Amino acid sequence: MPPAISISNLTKTYASGLQALRSIDLEIRKGEIFALLGPNGAGKTTLINIVCGIVTATRGTVLVDDHDIVRDYRAVRSKVGLVPQELTTDTFETVWATMSFSRGLFGRAPDPAHLESVLRDLSLWDKRHDKIRTLSGGMKRRVLIAKALAHEPEILFLDEPTAGVDVELRRDMWALVRRLRARGVTIILTTHYIDEAEEMADRIGVINKGKLIVIADKAELMKKLGKKQLRLHLLEPMAQIPEGLAGWELNLGNGGCELEYTFDAADEGTGIPGLLRRLGELGIGFKDLNTRQSSLEEIFVNLVSDRA
Repeated sequence: MPPAISISNLTKTYASGLQALRSIDLEIRKGEIFALLGPNGAGKTTLINIVCGIVTATRGTVLVDDHDIVRDYRAVRSKVGLVPQELTTDTFETVWATMSFSRGLFGRAPDPAHLESVLRDLSLWDKRHDKIRTLSGGMKRRVLIAKALAHEPEILFLDEPTAGVDVELRRDMWALVRRLRARGVTIILTTHYIDEAEEMADRIGVINKGKLIVIADKAELMKKLGKKQLRLHLLEPMAQIPEGLAGWELNLGNGGCELEYTFDAADEGTGIPGLLRRLGELGIGFKDLNTRQSSLEEIFVNLVSDRA
C-alpha cells in the first residue's frame, strides 16, 4: 500500500536566510496517527503548511496519495483537512454557513447530514445558528475543527489543536481523533502536550532546528530510548553510598532513605540481581522496592537537549 504522504529531501529557506527545514525525508502510513513533536521554531508548522499548499518549498518533493502537491494541487487539497494554530475564521458568519461554504469550496455536494454529524461530535449543534464572533475561544477552536472536516478529508492535519483550550475539549478531541482513525482517516498531529502524543500516536517524529532527528513507533521509541529507575526504600537511612556499591551508578534520595538505580530498559544485563546480592552481603536492608520507566516527555527533552 502506498503511503498517505511521501516527503523527500524537503528544504525551506526563507528570504531572511532562515533555514526552517533541512532535507526532510518522511513517509506517513495510511490510517495511522503520526505525532510530530518539537520545540517552538523547530519547523513543525512550516512542514504542515508546505504539504497543505500554504507555503512553497525551496527544494524537494511531496506526494499526497501519489499526487504531487505542485502539479496536482487541486487533488491534494480535496484530500487534506487542516486545523491551524491560529483562531482565524469567518467572524460574522454563522457556524452552519461557514461549514457549508468550506464544504462547497472543495467542490463537495451539499450534505446536511454530514455537517450535522460533525457538529454534534464537537458539541456545536446547539451553536449552529450563532455568529462565530459571539463564541468563546474554545468554541471557535471547535469550529476550526468542524471546518476542516466539512469536506470529509482523507488526511487531517491538527496543528496544536488543543493549545490553550479546556480539558473538556481536549478529551473530546481525543475521542474524535480515535473515531476518525477507525474510519480510515490518516491524522498528523503536532502538539506541545507530550501526554497527547503518548496517548494517541502510533508513530512519533521529533524535529529540532529544521531536522528530523528521530522517527519511530511509539512503543519502539520508549523501549529503545527509555530508562528505568529502581528505587529501594531502605530500612535505615544512609549518609553516603558505601564504596562496596561503586560498581553501580547509584544516588541517594529522600534524605538518605532511598537508593536509586537508573538502568537501560532495553539491556538484558541490568545489573539488578548483582546489586541486590551485594546489598545483602553488605547488610543493607530495604523494606520495599519499585521501578518506573521514563515518560515520553523525558525522552523528548533528552533528544532535543542532546542536539541543542
